[in-house]
Amino acid sequence: MHVLIAVDSFKGSLSSQKAGEAITKGLHKVFPEATSYILPMADGGEGTVEALVQARQGRILKTRVTSPLGESIEGFLGELPHGVVVLEMAAASGLPLVPLEKRNPLVTTTKGTGELITKAMDLGARDIILGIGGSATNDGGAGMAQALGVKLLDEKGKELKPGGGDLGRLARIDLAQIDPRLKSTKITVMCDVDNPLCGPQGASAVFGPQKGATPEMVQSLDRNLEHYAQMIKEQLGFDLKNVPGAGAAGGLGAGLLAFTGAELKTGVETILDTVKFDQMLEGADLVVTGEGRIDNQSLYGKVPMGVAKRALKHAKPVLAIVGSIGPGAEALYDQGLSSIVSIVNGPMTLEKSMEEAYELTIEATERTFRVLQMGQQIRGQN
Repeated sequence: MHVLIAVDSFKGSLSSQKAGEAITKGLHKVFPEATSYILPMADGGEGTVEALVQARQGRILKTRVTSPLGESIEGFLGELPHGVVVLEMAAASGLPLVPLEKRNPLVTTTKGTGELITKAMDLGARDIILGIGGSATNDGGAGMAQALGVKLLDEKGKELKPGGGDLGRLARIDLAQIDPRLKSTKITVMCDVDNPLCGPQGASAVFGPQKGATPEMVQSLDRNLEHYAQMIKEQLGFDLKNVPGAGAAGGLGAGLLAFTGAELKTGVETILDTVKFDQMLEGADLVVTGEGRIDNQSLYGKVPMGVAKRALKHAKPVLAIVGSIGPGAEALYDQGLSSIVSIVNGPMTLEKSMEEAYELTIEATERTFRVLQMGQQIRGQN
C-alpha cells in the first residue's frame, strides 16, 4: 500500500511537514511495510512558502523589506526549482507585524510586498507565486506599485504618502520608471476571496475594521479606493472597481492586476499545480489530508477540499485527519472525502490538544488504519 500524505498545517501546533511525519508514524504502527510520501500543503496563507519549499526541495531566503509601518524588517521568500519563487505578502505587509495599538490602514503600506517581488526578480525568477492573505493594509497596492517604480503623484507632482489615506489625492500615474522585468515575469496571485475593490462588500467595508479602521475611516478609505480605481481606469485603461478579488488584501489584488499583469487564482489550486499533485496521485492507493479544524468553511478554498476534488477525479479514496470537526464538515463527503477523523481522544482543553497534537495525530492515525486493517481481514474471509 502506498499512501500520499497531503495535509495543511495545524495552525499553532503542527506544520504541514510535522503533521505528515506524525501520520506516517501512525501508519507504520499498523502497516510497517506500507510506503508513504509527505507532500506539504497550504492554502495560500501563512505557511505557504514553507510548505512549497519543502514539497519542491527549494530553499528559504531572508531579505530586508519595509514593514506596514515603514520600518526595516526581515522578510523571506522561497526559491523553487526552474526559476519559480513563492512569496507571502504577510511576510512583509501582514497584520501580525503591526501592534494592536498601531493598526491604522490610513497609513499602513504594501511597499514591502513590492520589495519582495523585486527581490524575486533579482534572483532571476520569471514565475512568481504570491499569497496575499493576512494583510495589514488598505492602500490598493499603491505601496507595492511604488516599490516597483510606479510614480503616484498629486496635482502638484508630489509622491503620495504611504497608506490608503492619501489615495484620494492621486492625480497622475507615471509608469516611466516601472521595473521593465515585469513584462517578462509571470505573477500568479493566490486569492481566495471574491470581494470587489469598493462598496459594501469591498476591501474597506469588509476587511478594514480588523485592520484598525473606525466607521469613519472605512468611509474615507472606500472613497479613496473608488477615486484610485477611477484614475487607473482613465489613465491605464483597466476597469477594476467590480472585478472579483480586486478587493483582496486591502485592494492589493487590484494593484497587482493593474501594475504587474498578475492573474488571480484560487490558492489551493495553485499550490496543487505547483507541487504536481495529480502526478503524485498516480501511484497512490490512499490519500490522507487534513487541517487544524474542518467545518463548512473548508468548502471554500481549503486544503482538504482541494485535495478531495482532485483525488475524486482519479478515483482515489481520501481520509482527513484533523484537529477538530466543526458544523457542516459532512458536506465534504459529497466532494470526494471518504472519512474524517479527529485527533482528540477524549475531553480536553484546546490548549492541551494543541500541546499534544503530534502524539494525538500518531494515535488517531493508528486507530484509523486499524479499522482499515480489520476491513481487509473481513474481506479476506468472505
